[in-house]
Amino acid sequence: MHLKIITHERVVFDEDVDEVVVPGIDGEFGILTGHIPVMSALDVGVTSVRQGGQKKFFTTMGGVFQFKDEKALILTNTAEHGDEIDAARAKDALERAKLRLAEQGAALDAQRAQAAIARAMVRLKATSK
Repeated sequence: MHLKIITHERVVFDEDVDEVVVPGIDGEFGILTGHIPVMSALDVGVTSVRQGGQKKFFTTMGGVFQFKDEKALILTNTAEHGDEIDAARAKDALERAKLRLAEQGAALDAQRAQAAIARAMVRLKATSK
């Protein structure tokens, strides 16, 4: 099957693969060649791809997944290959977001801080695989 991962800015991945595992909003699910057509909303998480004996990992920050006619497509606002992620920078972002969330100031936007924590944790997870 062929997989494309596309953001607003670029095509992150565009190759043939054997398996795709994506973070759906109802849980993680995998697609193999021959799967029935499917479309699903994606959650923030790690998408894994198997090519032969090799696995690749990508962050996908929400979006949509579609599989039809042996073509898989991920449309997402942000995606990164695990090898592109600076783990130290992601750890710093996680700590900053946790500090913002711990502050009890009136100007704190808890949802933004929680989203920043989720993004940083996904980036760290993608780099550690």
